[in-house]
Amino acid sequence: MKRRSLVYAVVCASFLVLGVLALASPPAGSYHLLKKIPLGAAPGSAEYFDYITFDAPTRRVYLSHGTEVKVMDADNYEIVGTISGFQRCHGVVIVRDLGKGFVTDGGAEKVYIFDPKTFKITGEVKSYPDTDSIVYDPASKLVFSFNGDSKNTTVIDPAKGTAVKAIDLGGAVEFPVADGKGMVYDNNEEKNDVVAIDTKTLTVKARWPVAPAGTPVAMAMDREHRRLFSSGRGPQMLVIMDADNGKVIQSFPISAGVDANVFEPSTGMLYVATREGKIHIYHEDTPDKFSEVETVTTEYGAKTMAVDPKTHNLFLTTSDFGPAPAATKERPNPQRPATPGTFRVLVYGR
Repeated sequence: MKRRSLVYAVVCASFLVLGVLALASPPAGSYHLLKKIPLGAAPGSAEYFDYITFDAPTRRVYLSHGTEVKVMDADNYEIVGTISGFQRCHGVVIVRDLGKGFVTDGGAEKVYIFDPKTFKITGEVKSYPDTDSIVYDPASKLVFSFNGDSKNTTVIDPAKGTAVKAIDLGGAVEFPVADGKGMVYDNNEEKNDVVAIDTKTLTVKARWPVAPAGTPVAMAMDREHRRLFSSGRGPQMLVIMDADNGKVIQSFPISAGVDANVFEPSTGMLYVATREGKIHIYHEDTPDKFSEVETVTTEYGAKTMAVDPKTHNLFLTTSDFGPAPAATKERPNPQRPATPGTFRVLVYGR
């Protein structure tokens, strides 16, 4: 009887260990192209595209594209609306409690307010040159636009539709994340650091270097475990940082031209997209240890990305590109120009 009980206990313990290992192990790889959706040219502008926003409750994908934002149904890939009239739009954020959406327009130096039901513009907030990325902070109930060349952030009261303050960030700012507890973190590509902003006092609380990465642009966050994921273009690295003290915990080399990091809490998967046409995929084995899962080859220019939390599919945008022009003193590393009218969405999944 004692022997049988001992065997039973060993078997149960073995299954328990296997269960823990299964939770800590990354899912199988093999992400591949599921769908390619051509969307054509945006009116009145050269080919340009930027951030993608996935709004999970409505199953809508907001696609920044030159002078307009296309809104796609995530399930049937049909365009359900267009928000138009911009000079050069970049980021989109939805503030659900207010029934409002916000779009940054770097050309107009404004943040536009729209109705997510009708896609009509309902207001605007004056910002600064190169108004680019945008984030909503639920703790302070404020919207922050990050204005690259202006080296600052415009703080907006979304309920009133007015600017509250501009915070000087001391360098060319890039993509932010909010932790939901009163902090917003932003990459500063000029200073090679991450800026931590207290959203209650609207002041810079800390600055943390991103070495061994450099020129950081893409960012995501594991809010539960307080981990920041910052990716840079030179040196081309992903770094995992502690969101409370800025300590770099782990780093990985990545391909050229990173522009998007996306973390999926339900699976512990971290996705990094680059202009070179790669998705680097990692798994959070523990908050202090990430492992590489696979690197997926996509298409050149597919550097902006969002994930569908229901299907785990990845949405990216790109276009065709011509050859790079000759280098000049002013532009020593010119980029390949996008071909007008070739804008498209790529959907990847397992």
